[in-house]
Amino acid sequence: MASPAPPPGLLRRRAASFGHALRGIGAALRSELHLQFHAVATAVVLGLGLYFRLRLSEWALVALAVAGVWAAELFNTAIETLTNLVSPDYHPLAGKAKDVAAGAVLLAALGALVVGALLFGPKIWLLLSR
Repeated sequence: MASPAPPPGLLRRRAASFGHALRGIGAALRSELHLQFHAVATAVVLGLGLYFRLRLSEWALVALAVAGVWAAELFNTAIETLTNLVSPDYHPLAGKAKDVAAGAVLLAALGALVVGALLFGPKIWLLLSR
């Protein structure tokens, strides 16, 4: 049995949604200093991974750690932006929302740091001890 054809314009709308997502990442990257720091850290980690010729399983851990930090930072940016919109004046609940979102980024970054230390630490130690 043949599958039904997608409704007209569905593929175009799906492609446009990727464009919206990329535009959002770009906007956050241009405006958020912490995300710029994560971009530099990502480039360094990718360079180290290529230099040390990580195994596929190690690349998978790096990819999950990097994606987790980027996703947390983007959620944090979205929450902060929306909070600023709906609560331009200080409100304790708005502050709590921002603090919790920032805490999520901190946990993701610490987790990525542990992954990086476990993967790259022994390789760097071996390189330096020669």
